[in-house]
Amino acid sequence: MLTGLLLQNIALIDSLELEFSSGFTVLTGETGAGKSILLDALDAVLGGAQGATGIRLLRNGCDRSRIEATFQLNPALQQWLADADFESEDDLLISREWKRQEGDRFSSRCRLNGSAVNRQQLLELRPLLIDLTVQGQTQLLSRPGQQRRWLDRLGGAALAERRDEVAAAWQHWRESQAALVAVEQEHRRLEQDRLEQEDLLKQLEEAQLEDADEQQRLEQDQDRLVHGVRLLEGLSFLFVRLRDGAEDAPSLLDQFSASIQELQVMAQLDPSLDTVRDQALDLEAGIDGLLRTLDHYGLALESDPDHLDRIQERLSVLKRLQRRHGLDLAGLIERRDALRLRLGDGGFAADLDRLRQQEQHLREQRDQANAALRRERERAAIALQTDLLELLSPMGLADVRFQVELSACEPSEHGSDAVAFLFSANPGQPLAPLKEVASGGEMSRFLLALKTTLAAVDGSSTLLFDEIDAGVSGRVSGAMAELLQTLAQRRQVFCVTHQPLVAAVADHHFRVSKHVEDGVTHSRVSRLRDTQERRQELADLAGGDQADAYAASLLDQRTA
Repeated sequence: MLTGLLLQNIALIDSLELEFSSGFTVLTGETGAGKSILLDALDAVLGGAQGATGIRLLRNGCDRSRIEATFQLNPALQQWLADADFESEDDLLISREWKRQEGDRFSSRCRLNGSAVNRQQLLELRPLLIDLTVQGQTQLLSRPGQQRRWLDRLGGAALAERRDEVAAAWQHWRESQAALVAVEQEHRRLEQDRLEQEDLLKQLEEAQLEDADEQQRLEQDQDRLVHGVRLLEGLSFLFVRLRDGAEDAPSLLDQFSASIQELQVMAQLDPSLDTVRDQALDLEAGIDGLLRTLDHYGLALESDPDHLDRIQERLSVLKRLQRRHGLDLAGLIERRDALRLRLGDGGFAADLDRLRQQEQHLREQRDQANAALRRERERAAIALQTDLLELLSPMGLADVRFQVELSACEPSEHGSDAVAFLFSANPGQPLAPLKEVASGGEMSRFLLALKTTLAAVDGSSTLLFDEIDAGVSGRVSGAMAELLQTLAQRRQVFCVTHQPLVAAVADHHFRVSKHVEDGVTHSRVSRLRDTQERRQELADLAGGDQADAYAASLLDQRTA
């Protein structure tokens, strides 16, 4: 329920703060006084009025404007706040503020209970707060899927469950179909290029690619063999210094042998030198081991003089394959393994057959879920037809015919039903799409009846009607007034109206007026609290010589 609305520098309003209650509230006043400003403000604070449309709401010459709307919480709102990680307080306060930037630019910021909120979140929250209906709302009927959404709302929890099953089944089938299409496309491409693919596989098989690190090892071996002369020179130098000696100079081994002999003599004289002698022996053994390793290394350098040619030839093969196919060695091995599977006996065909069977199974599940949803929609359609005809007849549409047409359409996450509302207001007139044949007044009455029917199912938001009773006769407006009054027993209802019959039955009455002060136009909203004020406003709406008496009779009927 909407409990409060605050406007600062919005359109013709300087500052306005209103409080609202449950039941039926009407707003009346002269054309152009600003009655629709309140509805425009609610639309703006709940995610509407973007860009230039929002700027036009701001009062001319002001640097800052603000709208605040306060709503009473219900379980659906509390659940939404919890799911969206907003703090739940006693009320729900949504605000939107505009500030002038450089030049004529404005910035806009929205908050929910003091925390920043984005437009997408507001649009998700909006259906739980307000439901706005305007006279001749043909555009709403033309929105893709709108008539289906109305029918689904009437179907209640059972239909919603079937719809969720349809969405899940459709998503699973869609994923399976996408996988199948991808493999079929790959299969067609592979068939077209099969000879090329087979030639590639042959090249890769002949290359005997087994180790992704082979190229790195070969390049290391190549570097060693390319520098073989220099490495042999280094070996010779090491052998001279460590083992052979140079220019009659003793080698390191000779020096160690002499040193160890001397340590043996010294250790016999002083046993504490045994440890030092043992260290010297270990060093001598280490040098022997180093020399043996260098011997093996030297033999490897000299053992196969053709080895470098073989390495370089192998590297040439690997690099040529990598350049041709744009893959490194690991990628070539992976590509070869994939080609082995796909070009082998039954590998690719088996995958394709499996995916086709899976897609067929999920398609059948999708169609079964769609059929179950169709049955629920058929039940909801019968109920909607019955309820609407019962409500439309007293509103000057005694001969009206209405039918919900369900026809097959391309399956989607919403099912496989196209929903169309067919309408005929006069005998002999064939049923046709409502948006094409209904007049403005007929559309108004239809929307009022529809919203009344839906209110019995989901009473989760405030209903706002903007001159929905325009263009109808007094008898019809009386029937619409009764329906609005009945609707207000379930939902909070607001109505902008020029009809005295509608205004007279309201629980709360606000008058919107405008005045000019210092050449500037201002709108003012006043709550009519006593009978005399309401009587005068109803008389102004009715006009004519007998307006005052007529207004008094309307109020008397209301209190009777």
